[in-house]
Amino acid sequence: MPSTIEAIYIILIAGELMVGISGNRFIVLVNCIDWLKRRDVSLTDIILISLAISRICLLCVISLDGFFILLSQNAYENSKLLIIVDVVWTLANNSSLWFTSCLSIFYLLKIVNISHPFFFWLKLKINKVILGILLGSFLISLIMSMSVNIWYHSFKASHEENITQEFKVSKIPNAFKQITLNLGAMVPFIICLISFFLLLFSLVRHTKQIQLHATGFRDPSTEAHMRAMKAVIIFLLLLTVYYSVFLVITSSALIPQGKLVLMIGGIVAVIFPSSHSLILIMGNSKLRETFLKMLRFVKCFLRRRKPFAP
Repeated sequence: MPSTIEAIYIILIAGELMVGISGNRFIVLVNCIDWLKRRDVSLTDIILISLAISRICLLCVISLDGFFILLSQNAYENSKLLIIVDVVWTLANNSSLWFTSCLSIFYLLKIVNISHPFFFWLKLKINKVILGILLGSFLISLIMSMSVNIWYHSFKASHEENITQEFKVSKIPNAFKQITLNLGAMVPFIICLISFFLLLFSLVRHTKQIQLHATGFRDPSTEAHMRAMKAVIIFLLLLTVYYSVFLVITSSALIPQGKLVLMIGGIVAVIFPSSHSLILIMGNSKLRETFLKMLRFVKCFLRRRKPFAP
């Protein structure tokens, strides 16, 4: 039987996972249904579908990892299932971050006007550039996740008979492996940071032009800048919290009460892929309108059923 702390952990994780998976599933369903209706799909829809699928995989593997640890941590850490979980976790995590950076690049190329030949070429080739980054980042994440995780577990298996090296093999290399795999997250983070500063620069310049011509502040371009900046800022904040917690989770194997730290860190870490899906829904006009229609439908349905309730 799980303890009180473990029961609270299961309840909180289950609630976060339900919200996150439901939100990302909503993004996939709405965009796929719209794709089938119009027989066409926009670049934004492709990015959102790819991002939502990677988030669903990430949330599922996080939940499996947490529950396996609670059930039998020692047996789980010595099983081949751990290799699969590590590979899928790393692949889904890095793909999710790269797909989000693709979204920030898309905002940047669509909104910002920079008089530079390379930037102008990127705007002309935006579809090929974004699709190339999506495919390339997925392949790179797949190769890295498989190679590093398989190497680590092979290294661990070859040394597990040496009792004197048990701590070094099971603790320090594992932390080193996790940090090495997730160093790739710095690249999409830097890309999003650059996108934010370029959007900020473009917004300041655009605002000065508006003041010069006295056309007012609430024009469509300014609104587009503000929406894109809010989306990028929220992502950067959530990503910073997520990876701060990740460092705590990684170090939990090296400190006392590591299991408790792992559970607390897991609860906080799941907030990032779960809450960001809701932010994406409210920041996209098509998704937001469909979501509000669904809420109104549910509200009307509940009102109709209320008089018949005992």
